[in-house]
Amino acid sequence: MLPGLRPTLLADPPAAGPFRFGLLAAGWRSTVFLRLAALAPAHLQVSGVLTRSAERGAAVEATWGVPAVRTLAELVATGPEAVVSLVPTEVAPATVREVLACGLPVLSETPPARDLAALGGLWSEVGPGGRVQVAEQYPRYPGHAARLALLAGGALGTVTDAQVCSTHGYHAMALLRAFLLTGHAAAAVTAHTSTAPLSDPVLRDAWRGDVDPRPADLVRAHLDFGDGRTGLYDFTDNQWHNPLRSRRVVVRGSLGEVVDDRVVRVVDEKTVVTSELLRRQSGVDLDLEGFDLDHVSWQGEVLWRNAWQGARLADDEIAVADLLAATGRWVRDEGPPPYPLAEACTDQALSLAVAESLRTGTAVRSIPGPWS
Repeated sequence: MLPGLRPTLLADPPAAGPFRFGLLAAGWRSTVFLRLAALAPAHLQVSGVLTRSAERGAAVEATWGVPAVRTLAELVATGPEAVVSLVPTEVAPATVREVLACGLPVLSETPPARDLAALGGLWSEVGPGGRVQVAEQYPRYPGHAARLALLAGGALGTVTDAQVCSTHGYHAMALLRAFLLTGHAAAAVTAHTSTAPLSDPVLRDAWRGDVDPRPADLVRAHLDFGDGRTGLYDFTDNQWHNPLRSRRVVVRGSLGEVVDDRVVRVVDEKTVVTSELLRRQSGVDLDLEGFDLDHVSWQGEVLWRNAWQGARLADDEIAVADLLAATGRWVRDEGPPPYPLAEACTDQALSLAVAESLRTGTAVRSIPGPWS
C-alpha cells in the first residue's frame, strides 16, 4: 500500500489551520480544487490563482472569491505553503523549476513530463531534492483504496496478476504497480490496438445528444514485471465517461482473487468463500443523514472511511481531497510524501513503453530511469 493511503479522519481542523495552497492555471481541472476548498474551508484553502488572462481571473474571483493574479511572484505573495501546478504537460517541467526557485514545494499535475528525455532531465535537476509531488489520485479512490487495504491484509496471499480496465495511461500504471507492489521494476510490454464502432453518448460533463456509433480505439497491453507478476492494461476511448463500457478491476493472488467488489478466496482445506466489498451510502430511501459515502467494508471490517463526510463528494473529489490533505501534512513534516516524483516518473515511463509497443508493433522492455 502507498504511504499514507488510508485517510486520516479530519473531524477537527489541524492545529496549524487549513492547508493553504496556490493554484497555477485556471482550466477545468482547477475548478475541482477550488470547489474542494470551498466545501471544506477548515481543512483546505486556496491562497490565489494564477490565470492566463484578466478575463479568466475576473471570472475566478467572481465565482470563487479567491484572488487571481498574473505572475508567479504575485502568487507567491499570497502566502501559499505549496503550489499546485495544473499546466499542460509540455510546460510542466519548466513550471516546476520556476516554483521551486521561489522556495515553495510543488504538487504537479500528471504526468510530470512528456517523454523519457524530459522525465530524466526533470529528475536530474529537481528530483533528489524531494520537493516535488505529483497529483496522482487514482490509488486513493475509495474502491481502489479498499482493495489495496484488503491486499495489504494478506486476504489474497501473494498477489501475482492485476487487470485494469478503467482509466488510461499513467493512471492505469499507477494502479497496476500499487496492486502488484512492483516498485520501479522494469517490464516487458506487448501492446496492440483495434478500432470498432461504438456509441459514445456522454462527454465529460454532459450528454452528447447523439448515439450514432463512431470509431473508437481499444488498446490492450500485457506487462510482465518478472517474479511471476503480470498486468493487463485495457482501455477504450472515453471509457472514463461512456456508460456503455464498464470499468473493471481484477486482482489475483495465490489464495484467491477480487473482481471489482467480489472477493473469492480459500480459507481452509475444504472451504472456498465468496464475499463482497460493501459501500455504505447514506441518504438512500428513509435515511435522512444526507446523500454521502460513509465507508467501504469487507466481512464486517471497515477497510476505508470517508474523511470528508458532509461535503457530499464524488469518488474522484474524495481522492483529490485526500491527496491535498496528505500534501499538507507532508509540507508540515507531519506525514509521508503523498506521491513522489519518482513514482510518477515510473508510471509515465511504463505508459510510454505501451505507446512505443503500439508504434513499433513489437515487444518493448521498459528501462528503469535514474529516479528508480
